[in-house]
Amino acid sequence: MKKVYYTLLFAFIILFSVSAQQKQTFAISGGDFLLNGKPIQIHSGEMHYSRIPQQYWRHRLKMMKAMGLNAVATYVFWNYHETAPGVWDFKTGNKNLAEYIKTAQEEGLFVILRPGPYVCAEWEFGGYPFFLQNVPNMVIRGNNAAYLAATKAYFTQLYNQVKDLQITKGGPIIMVQGENEFGSYVAQRKDVPLEEHKKYSAAVFQQLKDLGFEVPFFTSDGSWLFEGGALPGALPTANGESDIAKLKEVVNKFNNGQGPYMVAEFYPGWLDHWAEPFPTQKPEQTARQTKKYLDNKVSFNYYMVHGGTNFGFTSGANYDKEHDIQPDMTSYDYDAPISEAGWATPKYNMLRELLKTNETPAIPEKMPIIEIPKIALTKTVDLADLKAKISPVYEDTPQTFEQLNQGDGYVWYSKKFTQPISGKLELKGLRDYAIVYVNGKKIAELNRYYKKYDCEIDVPFNATLDIVVENMGRINYGSQINENNKGIISPVIINGQTITGDWEMYKLPMSQEPDLTAYKNSGKINRPTLYQGTFTLSKTGDTFLDMRDWGKGIVFVNGINIGRYWSVGPQQTLYLPGCWLKKGKNNIVIFEQKNETLQKELKSITTPILEDLKPEKGQ
Repeated sequence: MKKVYYTLLFAFIILFSVSAQQKQTFAISGGDFLLNGKPIQIHSGEMHYSRIPQQYWRHRLKMMKAMGLNAVATYVFWNYHETAPGVWDFKTGNKNLAEYIKTAQEEGLFVILRPGPYVCAEWEFGGYPFFLQNVPNMVIRGNNAAYLAATKAYFTQLYNQVKDLQITKGGPIIMVQGENEFGSYVAQRKDVPLEEHKKYSAAVFQQLKDLGFEVPFFTSDGSWLFEGGALPGALPTANGESDIAKLKEVVNKFNNGQGPYMVAEFYPGWLDHWAEPFPTQKPEQTARQTKKYLDNKVSFNYYMVHGGTNFGFTSGANYDKEHDIQPDMTSYDYDAPISEAGWATPKYNMLRELLKTNETPAIPEKMPIIEIPKIALTKTVDLADLKAKISPVYEDTPQTFEQLNQGDGYVWYSKKFTQPISGKLELKGLRDYAIVYVNGKKIAELNRYYKKYDCEIDVPFNATLDIVVENMGRINYGSQINENNKGIISPVIINGQTITGDWEMYKLPMSQEPDLTAYKNSGKINRPTLYQGTFTLSKTGDTFLDMRDWGKGIVFVNGINIGRYWSVGPQQTLYLPGCWLKKGKNNIVIFEQKNETLQKELKSITTPILEDLKPEKGQ
C-alpha cells in the first residue's frame, strides 16, 4: 500500500510540475519582454550543441547558470542534421537537439532558437548541406522555388523536434529567429534588387510562421542594416551595437517607436582564422560594456559565451582582398568567458560579479585534466596504399567534390601522360589546398589562402601527375556563399595547354577513421601518410594533443575526428575531451598531408596553445 501511495504522490508531483511549467508565458508587449506578465531582461549566452560533446552539455549549461545568465541561444545547423538528401538525424550523439534544449530547461535556462536556414557561425557553408549546390536552378538565399522547397523541408523536420519545447507547451523556448543577418547579405548583394531580397526573406519567414511556432520572432542584424534585415512581425535586434542611443533609435524606427532593446550578438571575443593572429578582448572591456547594458536595461546575448570546438570538418571560412579563403580554426575558443575546454576564465569571473544574484549557483568544478607524455606511433602507411583499394571515377576533366557527391575531406586527382610536357602548371580553380606530385615526388604546395595557384613543373615521358586536394571548409559569410564548390573547379593548364582526357578521381572523404590493420609500413618523407598508434590510460580526462612538430592534417581518436591541425598556427594543440577516452587501450590515427619528417610519437599537454603564429610554415 505504501508503494502505491508513493507512486501516486510522485505522479501528482510530476503532473503539478508540468502544469506549473505550462502556466509560464512569454511575450513582447508595451516595449518589454514579459515573463508571466512581468518585465524581464534577457541575459543570454550563445552556445552550440554541435561544438560540445553531448556528455558535457550539462556541465557547460551549469557554467552558464553559475555566471548569472538566464538563457542560452543556439543556432540549428541544417547540414548537421540532413546528412544526405532526405536523410535526417536529430537523435545520435551531439545531434540530439531536443535533448540539449531539455537539459537547458533542467538547468534553469530559457532557450533562444536560431534556425537559420543560414547561420554563418564560422560553420561549414553557413549550415547549408553541400549537396544543395547540385540541385538544378537552386539559388541559395534567393527567392526561387527549388531553394524554398528545401528550406520548407528542413523547417518541417526541425519543427517536429522542437514544437513541444516552446514555452507555450511547457518548454524553455521563448523566441525564434527569422532568417539570420539577412541585412548583411542584402548589402553584399546589391546586384539583386531590394524588393527581390524582401520577397525571399518574407517567404522564408512565412514558412516558420505556417509551421505553428507560437513564441515571439526576432531578427538579428548590424544596426545600420535593419533596412534589409528587419521583418514585419519580428522584433529587430542589433548585433555588436555598443552605442545605447543608436540602438534605441534604430529599434524604435523599425518597431513602432518602442523596445524592447536587445543586442542579440554581444561579442566578448572574436572568430579565429588559421595563419592569422588570435583575436582577444580584455575582460575589463567586456565587463564595461555589460554594465552599460545592465544600467540601461538592454537585454543581450553573449556571442559566444562558450565557443567549443569545430570537430571533424565542421569549420567554415571567410575571405578578404588579401586571401581568397580564410579557413576557420578547429578551436572555436573565441576568447569567450568559458574557454574551449569549459574553464572559467578571468573574463568569466569578472562578468559573474556583475550578473550574479543571491540565487546564482556555485561554479561547477573543472573537468579532470590529464597529460599523456608519450603515444608511440607504430604504423606509417602511404596514402597511396589506401588509394590503391579505391575504385576511381574517370572523366575527361577533373570533377568537383560536388560532382563526385562528396562533401568533405580530400580528393586525389591523377593523370597519366604518354608524352612529356613542362612549364607552368596553373590551377586557378583550386579549392582549397593541394600538394602536387610527379611520379610520386613532391613538386609544390598550392594554397588558396596565399593565392598560390601555379608552379613550374616537368612531366617526363610515361609519367603520372598526382594532385591531392583538401577542402579547407566552405565559405560561410558574404556574397561568395553561392560559389562554394570544392576540389578542382576549372581546367588544369600546363604550359598554356588545357589537360584533358582520362583524369582519375579517388574519393577520400575521411568520414570514418581509416582502418590500417591490413597495411604494412610504407610511409616516406614528403608523401601523404597515415600514422597509427595506441595508448593505455589508467584514468581519463581532458587533454590537448601537441601538434607543434607536425605539418597539416587531421586526427582521429577512438574513431572520432577531433579536427584539423596546421603548423602555421596560431592553434598548435587539439582539444581532446576526456569523455571520448577510455580506461585501458585507446586508438589514434593521424593523416599527415605534408609529412616533412617521419614521426615516431605524439604527446599531449595540459594547457592549450592558441596564440603561437608561425606564418613561415605556410609558404
